[in-house]
Amino acid sequence: MAKALAGTDVARRINETFSGVALESNKTDVWVAPDDLHRAAKFLHDDKELDCAMLLAITAVDYVERFELVYHLRSMRKNHTVVIKTRLSGREEPAISSVTDIWQGADLQEREVWDLMGIRFEGHPNMKRVLLWEGFPGHPLRRDFVR
Repeated sequence: MAKALAGTDVARRINETFSGVALESNKTDVWVAPDDLHRAAKFLHDDKELDCAMLLAITAVDYVERFELVYHLRSMRKNHTVVIKTRLSGREEPAISSVTDIWQGADLQEREVWDLMGIRFEGHPNMKRVLLWEGFPGHPLRRDFVR
């Protein structure tokens, strides 16, 4: 079973390299600003100690006043996992940089988040709906979606 790295330890490692990128952390999670997510993700992937070469999942949570993106990462060589999060404010056209250039497995996951939550991933090579048809009105997992 993989060991979950402490968010505080991961935040310290990120901030040793990029001062102030890890905004907060707890026992399990690290939060970064949306503008710093791609840089932090690339660091987690490339750093020899962290070695998060595998993206397990991307998901989004709608808290009404903001969206939160959650990235679950894993190192097979080091046998540990990392959770990194970011908060997006605003409901009109929320967007963040794609991580498909870091983890190819982000392709369908980012498309699913776009399709169901309406968060656009800038730089994604094929940002279109994956579950619903083009022209579907809205994003059905948003709390403000009218059925």
